Amino acid sequence: MNTIIKTYGPIALTVIALTLFSSCKGDEVESAPAQIETAELIQRGEAIQLGKEWDEVQNNYSNYTKVLAAKPHDNKTKIQLAQLYIKEARVTGEHGHYYPAALAILDDALIDSKLTEDMKFLALTTKAGVELSLHEFAAALKTGNEAALLNPNNAQIHGVLVDANVELGNYDKAVKLSDKMISIKPDIRSYSRVSYLREIHGDVEGSIEAMTLAVKSGYPGYEETAWAMLTLGDIYKKYGQLDNAKQVYNEILDMRPNYPFAVGAIGDVQILQGQENEGEATLKEAMAIIPEVGFYISLAELYKKQGRTEEMNGLMDEIMVMLKEDTDSGHNMNLEYANLYLNILEDIDMAKEYANKEYRKRPSNIDVNKVMTEIAIKQENRLEAKKYFEVASSTNSKHPDLRKMQIVI
Repeated sequence: MNTIIKTYGPIALTVIALTLFSSCKGDEVESAPAQIETAELIQRGEAIQLGKEWDEVQNNYSNYTKVLAAKPHDNKTKIQLAQLYIKEARVTGEHGHYYPAALAILDDALIDSKLTEDMKFLALTTKAGVELSLHEFAAALKTGNEAALLNPNNAQIHGVLVDANVELGNYDKAVKLSDKMISIKPDIRSYSRVSYLREIHGDVEGSIEAMTLAVKSGYPGYEETAWAMLTLGDIYKKYGQLDNAKQVYNEILDMRPNYPFAVGAIGDVQILQGQENEGEATLKEAMAIIPEVGFYISLAELYKKQGRTEEMNGLMDEIMVMLKEDTDSGHNMNLEYANLYLNILEDIDMAKEYANKEYRKRPSNIDVNKVMTEIAIKQENRLEAKKYFEVASSTNSKHPDLRKMQIVI
């Protein structure tokens, strides 16, 4: 992992952004705590500083912490700082540091009995977004519904509710919320939700069309636009359109150099195209930019395929440390553990243990049931495999893995 250089704020130290908001009326109340604890800002690696963007982040961080040092009850500034943490988590991959910090400062604002309705809505919506990022989907739905009661005609809160309902397997509800979201505000966020829902319901071409609209409605070079482009590339990659995927990933890098997720995705495509040496080098390039566990997992899968057992085991040690850091900071990684034990370590018992934990949380989710199906197939339990496959395929998804499973079952 990269060495982390840290800069410290003037206040005491203390951890997707789906929705980032800009302005609301501030609150100054005497009931707030006398001192606010804030997390330190981690120095971005040189490759992802992006010039003025990193300067702006540092300036905003300095301004927010100075305001809170003088006015610890300024709820508007608390929420702005939380949103800064969320963005930095996405850009740097330091989820375990920034997400708990964002939750802590948002909860600090929410306990203020004199919090205005506008500020409460903003804090709740932002908190629900963090809970989604931590894979605490039931909590995100509860928080999001509380926010929606305050402002039912806000597009962003509908986006949070779409995501939470999708992850919990409430697909019909998610479609209705997505329709309402796009009717309120057709933009990068709403088109992205339409795209995902079309894909999981088997309309791959419609999904590509909607995600292309999402990309076109974003600002070139912005992180959220790069993320939409990455998602578009991932759709192409998943359904075998590798040249189209690589083209999109390279377009991201033209606008946002060293965007680590695009670099890592190019490495994955190179491996799929049989360029394993090039793919290995590209994945290592991505790993040098940020410590994203997905890059390490892709490389471990390559080493397993090539029979490089010692190198694979060394990477797995690092991966397990990274996952533990995430879980220790409140990030639910059950499905990630299940897939690792299933596909790399080939420990079916441990895979099922983690998959069962997630299944108990969201038994209607198609991705969870897909993993449960894979485990049942490996255990040669055809009856159980059929049960889980029925749910995994209930939305008529055309995911390539489902087609393979159907043949086996």
